Amino acid sequence: MSQTTIDAPPVVRSPWTVLTSTSLAVFAVFLDTTILFVAFPSIARSFTSVSPSSLSWVLNGYTIVFAALLIPAGRLADRIGRRQTFLGAVVVFTVASMLCGLAPTAALLILARLVQAAGAAALVPSSLALVLQTFPKEKIPVAVAIWGAIGAVAGAAGPTLGALVVENLSWRWAFFINLPVGIISFTLGRAVLPEGRQANPGRLPDPASVGLLVAGLALAAYAIVETNAWGWASARFIITITASATLIAVFVLRCSRVANPLFDLGLFRTRNFRWANSATLVYATGFNAMFLGNVFFLTQVWHYTVLRAGLAISIGPLIVATTAPFFGRLAGRIGQRALLIPGGLVWAAGGAYLIARAGVVPDYVGTYLPAVCCTGLGVALVLPQLSSAAVQGLPPDSYGAGSAVNQAIRNLGATFGVALVVALTTGLTARTALDGFHHVWWLLAASGATVSLFATRLAKQAPAKLGP
Repeated sequence: MSQTTIDAPPVVRSPWTVLTSTSLAVFAVFLDTTILFVAFPSIARSFTSVSPSSLSWVLNGYTIVFAALLIPAGRLADRIGRRQTFLGAVVVFTVASMLCGLAPTAALLILARLVQAAGAAALVPSSLALVLQTFPKEKIPVAVAIWGAIGAVAGAAGPTLGALVVENLSWRWAFFINLPVGIISFTLGRAVLPEGRQANPGRLPDPASVGLLVAGLALAAYAIVETNAWGWASARFIITITASATLIAVFVLRCSRVANPLFDLGLFRTRNFRWANSATLVYATGFNAMFLGNVFFLTQVWHYTVLRAGLAISIGPLIVATTAPFFGRLAGRIGQRALLIPGGLVWAAGGAYLIARAGVVPDYVGTYLPAVCCTGLGVALVLPQLSSAAVQGLPPDSYGAGSAVNQAIRNLGATFGVALVVALTTGLTARTALDGFHHVWWLLAASGATVSLFATRLAKQAPAKLGP
């Protein structure tokens, strides 16, 4: 059986120092996935000749490439070295962020975002693999939960921070803020990260599978965002979505037959891995739809400024930041299932409350504040625990690939969430605005209820006993 080998670092390092170093870059990556939600209207004003559906590829192009390359990048990290992969990925992500901020045209911005996504795809699985190989087994649930909580906090903070940046500087600074984080993470990482790699690496993942996945997801996103122009029952939509489903089916079939599959379908025979990733796909769709949809609602229906909308959302990230570490420690004691079942229902309650109470007249305290408290608590209960449940118990040689599968599925959901919001909210009038956003909130509520249902299929026992 192959094993993970770890090259000894020059000095003894605390696992918590490794977690700090990798988490800085992870924070920037997940911040970048949501910070553009509030920057998107400002970007659209800079490129007025580009349609909203075309410009949506600034968001969807990133998540598609991120999702498709996570698995190969995780395998590459296990093969050539997790430290080496992580540091190289930080450089790519940071330089691409600078190019995004400098982009003079929408086409160049989208291209730079694709490069940025490639760097992020290598950064995320290598960072988690470094954490998993460094911590002792009994501390892994806590470490993974904290790592996941950092990503959740970053994603939740994106809209608020983005609003402050866009209002006071410009949308370009939503990318420039990654530069100091990248420099610090690279410098610290060179000093503290140990190397680790797979002892007996196999072949890199099948490149044809990568192409099939990218093409299938791109067609699905394209079909959804164009529904305003085509219609959900149009021949063009049906043909495009059928082609997408066919490519994805061929992708799955190929993964079952080639010796070096992109997705190791054998991992899905593990009960927790299968159900945690199923819940991740559904939850990520609702998570991203919620953020982008609520920004659009606050700015388009309640006519908040971008800054006011960002501040209105800020209570959510605050709740995540203050409660996620506690829930991470609690999950280490009682297991993820015990938190995910109520967490999904709390998340769903936020969407249900908006459906019942939100109208065209602004009412922050009576309507939006209770809803954002529910969704913030739901994020803290659900998102870190899904990441932890998906990778807990994987063998060392699967650290990079297994964590990459979970993050890839999370980004598949993000792609669908963004595409659905663009489709449901583009072209709304004063008379139809609430109907469009009700569809977004129903999606939010349904995603939470489904997470709770799927979580009942997870193992009941706690993954580790961490003491009294």
